[in-house]
This record gives sequence, C-alpha cells and structure tokens, in this order.
Amino acid sequence: MNIGDAATRTGLPSKTIRYYEDIGLVTPDRDRNGYRSFSDQHVHKLAFLARARALGFTIEDCRTLLALYEDDSRASADVRAVAQAHMRQIDEKIAQLGAMRDTLDRLVSACAGDSRPDCPILEDLAAPKSG
Repeated sequence: MNIGDAATRTGLPSKTIRYYEDIGLVTPDRDRNGYRSFSDQHVHKLAFLARARALGFTIEDCRTLLALYEDDSRASADVRAVAQAHMRQIDEKIAQLGAMRDTLDRLVSACAGDSRPDCPILEDLAAPKSG
C-alpha cells in the first residue's frame, strides 16, 4: 500500500510517517519507481508508534519499545522499566503543572481586575528570578 493508505489506516499524517522513516523507526519497501510500499507489518509498526506517542513516550522510548516488541527473547521487566521511567516523568510534569496553577491562582486572586493599572500578575512576571 502507498503512504496515503498507510496514513489512513494508522491515523498518522504522511509527514510523520516520512519522519519515522527518516529516523529509522520504520523502513518501507520501495517499488521500482521509488515509491514507498507499506506492508501490513509496516502499518502495524506505525500503529504501535502512534499509540506509544499518544501515551507520551519519547522517540527514543519508542525506539526502545519497538526493539523490545520485536525481540521474542525480551524480558517484560525491561518493558516495565521503560514504562515506569515514563510514569515518573509524567508525575514530575504533573507536579510542575500543579505548582504553576497554584502560582497563577494566587496571582489571579491578588489582581483586582479593574481599571487601575497596578497588577500583581505583571509585577510577578517582571520581578527578577530568585534563586
């Protein structure tokens, strides 16, 4: 199948599929005319990558997970370690987002939001970074 068909079946844009090819995550066959030819196995790999990326795995994590998926002698502990590391990163991001929200909530609450020019939000943004 061509790249358009692969894109339709996986929900990935053609540009993303070309990028995955460029970085070696998927290697479609080439017809005599040079056009990409995707097999069902290629489409399965692309769908795997789409799902992994939707879960927020990095490209390098995807590379690792794909290699583990293709390795029949893999240890599930290796797969679990990648997923656990990713969950730790997500937890860190959630904590950072929570702190950001708390700061913004405090600033918005402190701002009168009226016609006066003074604004704690702008004052905080303009303040030199401490630390």
